[in-house]
Amino acid sequence: MPNDLAALIDPAHTAVLTMELQRGVVGDESPLREIAEAAAATNVVGNAAKVVRAARAAGASVIHCTFEARADGAGSVANAPFLRWLAKSEPHLLPGSSAVELMPELGPEPSDFICSRRHGLTPFPGTDLDPTLRRLGVRTVIATGMSVNVGILGMVMGAVDHGYEAVVVTDAVAGIPVAYAQAVVDNTLAALATRATSDEIVAVWTS
Repeated sequence: MPNDLAALIDPAHTAVLTMELQRGVVGDESPLREIAEAAAATNVVGNAAKVVRAARAAGASVIHCTFEARADGAGSVANAPFLRWLAKSEPHLLPGSSAVELMPELGPEPSDFICSRRHGLTPFPGTDLDPTLRRLGVRTVIATGMSVNVGILGMVMGAVDHGYEAVVVTDAVAGIPVAYAQAVVDNTLAALATRATSDEIVAVWTS
């Protein structure tokens, strides 16, 4: 655990971000079975929920970054292979549907924020995430969720590009294949963010 972790994640200037921890991505309504299975195998949701609960108790902000898409595709652009695959699939992350709901372990609680998007692959561009963080006085963001392949990598890069410090909760993120995801955490995210486990984060906030 970094010696300065307590100062870095002082609740007064820290927000925990969850990335697409939704029923239609990692839960019972997900068509992305490899992603859902990777999340389950490493207890991503349970570990993220542990951090989120500790954040609320300590007074840190919690923001859930979610994705939804209209059945007619309006407002979304299929301009990448993965997005084209999604566009051809049966619509499932429909606004207002149970698939877009957070995994129940995460809430949301009334104090939480929801930052939803209908386009792109990462949570910062074209959303209210950055303005919300700035209005809350946030300087450090803690990344949890799926996946290391795209979403978490983009979240961390976006945070750093916007001037925030980033922390990755190593047991509250996952990707596929498992060995590749670990290599990204060790070799790419390590250069961009501080790494800590969920227990290390919770220990700081409960000590």
